Order: sequence, then C-alpha cells, then structure tokens
Amino acid sequence: MRCCFLPLLLLSLGVAAQEEKDKLSPRELTIPTSPLFDLMGQAPSQVARTADIRDFKVDWSFRNWKLSPNLAIEAQPVWEIAYNRKGISKYQRAKPLARRLSTLDVSLGTVQNEQNDRRIGWALKMNLYRQHDPLLLKGVYDDINEAFDAELMQLRAKEKDLLARLDTALHPARLKALRDELRQNDQQLGSFYYRRNTAIQERAKGYVIEHWNSAFIDFAFGKIYTYGTDSTGSLGKLRVNRNTGSGAWLNFGVGIGKRGLLSGLVRSSFYEEELTFQLRDEATGNEEAVSAIAANRLYTFGVNMRYGGPIYSFFVEFLREAKSLKTPVQALNEAFTAPGGKVVVTSTVKWDVVQPYSLNIGGDWRISRNVILNYGLRCVFDNNLKATTFIPIANISCMMR
Repeated sequence: MRCCFLPLLLLSLGVAAQEEKDKLSPRELTIPTSPLFDLMGQAPSQVARTADIRDFKVDWSFRNWKLSPNLAIEAQPVWEIAYNRKGISKYQRAKPLARRLSTLDVSLGTVQNEQNDRRIGWALKMNLYRQHDPLLLKGVYDDINEAFDAELMQLRAKEKDLLARLDTALHPARLKALRDELRQNDQQLGSFYYRRNTAIQERAKGYVIEHWNSAFIDFAFGKIYTYGTDSTGSLGKLRVNRNTGSGAWLNFGVGIGKRGLLSGLVRSSFYEEELTFQLRDEATGNEEAVSAIAANRLYTFGVNMRYGGPIYSFFVEFLREAKSLKTPVQALNEAFTAPGGKVVVTSTVKWDVVQPYSLNIGGDWRISRNVILNYGLRCVFDNNLKATTFIPIANISCMMR
C-alpha cells in the first residue's frame, strides 16, 4: 500500500517546484480524467466532468492497488497552436466556433486489464457549451497587469542603465556597488512572474470557487484496440469483443446550488462480437465447434450526483448498459447462416456477457492547482441485482506546467 502513495508524493513535490511557471489566469475550473480513460471505463467516475484543461496533462490510473503502466497523455492542439502564446485577448476576440474548436482535446494511452490484455486507444473530446468560461473574464485582472507591466518596464530599464554604467565605471568601490545593485535588480526580475501569478491567482480564487459546478455539454469520440499478451508483454491476437471498438458519447451537467453538480452520460459503443457455438450434422449427429462475428452496439446511460467544491468533492453514480442485440442467438441469426444439412445447437451459443448495472461511489481531491486525485469503488450487478464484482479504482491527473 505504501508504494501506491510514492507517485502521489513525487507529483506533489514537483508541483511545488513548478509553481512559479503557472499561467496568468485560471484556465480550468476542474482537472478532468482523460476521455480515453472514460471510454475504457478506467476512470473512477464513468460520468465525466467537463474537459476544460489548457495545457498538456498526464493521467496515471491503477486498479486493485497494483502499480501498472496505465498512462494517458492529453493535449489541446488547437489551443496550443492558435492561442497559447498569443495572449488571452486573441481568445476573447475569437468567434464562438473558434473558441469551441480551441477546446478540442486529444488523448492517447494504454492500460492493462485484469486479464493481462493490453488496451491501446485514442479519444477526441470537445466542449459544446459552457456556462462560465474563465478565459472570457474581461477587466478583472487589468489593474494587476498594468501595475506589473509598469514594474517590468522599470526593472528592464534599470537593468539596461546599470549595465551601461558598469561599462564606464573604473573605481573598484563603484564597480562593487553597481554589481550589488544589478544583482538586486536581477532578483526582482527573477521573482517578477511568480509575484504576478500569485496576485492573479488570489483574485481568481473567488471565481473558481463560485463556478466549479457550471453547466456544460461535451461531445467525445474514441477508439480502442485490445490485444492478448504473453509473459513478456508482446502483443498477440486482437480481441474481438466489447473491449475492442469505437464509441461516441455526450456528457452534460448542471449545477445545483453552490455545492451540487448533477451530470449525465449517453454513450453508444460500436464493436464486433465473437460468438462460439456447436454445429450439428443432421445426417450423422456429429457436432463441431464453430465461431462467427456479429456487429453489435453497447448503449450506456449514466447519472452522477456530486457534492463538494473545487478542492474536494464526493459522488455517487449509477450506470445502465445494454446491447442492441439482446441475446446471442439473435446476434448469430444476423451474422451466420448454417450450411445445408447442418443446424446450430442454440443451447451452445455463447458470447461475452455484459453485466447491466454499475454503482460507483467515490470522490476527488485537488491536491494543488496542477494535481488531482480521483478515487472510487465500483460495484457491478447482474440482471437480478446480484453483485458480481467490486473494484477499487484510483487515478492521478497532473497538469504539465
């Protein structure tokens, strides 16, 4: 158990060391789990919160408290290319469509599931509606920026003047005094961005606290490939089941008061289903094992109730999953026609069973501005509401800034 907290400790220390590199404005109300982990069911909460990050991010997920190389890397390329180095004013002047495109989120990653299969995938996610956008705040930081811009100009002018005077000074005592003064000026310049960021972050705290549960609508699409592996980790045969396929989904939510967030999920997954069955020869009565592939869909509906704030929150959520083809025999009828003189033994038709109900309970803790810990307990039920699995899941998300 102790080794599970080592990465958390290292991430926290790294955040403290990078604090002065923070951006000038509150760029995200939350740090969401990677959309790829959402599609894989690897996130503690399967009903995701809005994706409004503005930097590179890495997610590390583990289940059953085992350290495993489950990683997802996430970025927003449109934002990085068009706006990140251009200043907030360009984003604020952009058309609504351009601002929506800037939220396009790309994630790549891999996990190893309980059967030691290697799952590799990618996902895209884009915000369609956001009730409150921190980057559209106009005039809130103007006085801070003006004061610090004036200070920066003054410090740079003083630096230029001191360097010019050093070139002409001859007396040792005068040279020492100028060097000391230049050193003090350099120290002021060195702490300038940290002091400006701190002032802006302090002013932004109230906005983030007030709007952490803003209403949103997100759309996402992704694809996953699942391979069997050997003892060395080499990729083997591609799995033909629900673990390999693509999916499209909507996340949406609305705030309830200052502490609540009610959110939902509607997802359709597209995949190929492998069916195994016995084929009987009507003349001899002999049976042989046969397999067939059927196209199928998996529909997922979820609702999540979250209570808390921007630093920590707790949630409870319920999910319902159902295949478009209800029974394996129905799937086989659409995918396979028995040859002449042979019949399918319907009682032997098998496929991967999807348990229809899931109950997730957990929460998140925003350890710092750049790091959040998500955790949860997942209980899966069959059609008779009998518990079949109980899984602990945790995820650490770290903004790379």
